[in-house]
Amino acid sequence: MPTGSSPKREREYKELKEEFKKEHRYPGREEEVAARIVNKQRAEHGETKDAKKK
Repeated sequence: MPTGSSPKREREYKELKEEFKKEHRYPGREEEVAARIVNKQRAEHGETKDAKKK
């Protein structure tokens, strides 16, 4: 996760990653997909630099 992520987003990332591994979804890409999902949520909620500029 990028620096500056909230503990909530860190926890969300870890939970998604573990869920994907457990369900055998996105084999070999669990971390990437979980990070993309969490980063998208951060942007939508204005928690990133780019989102704040818009």
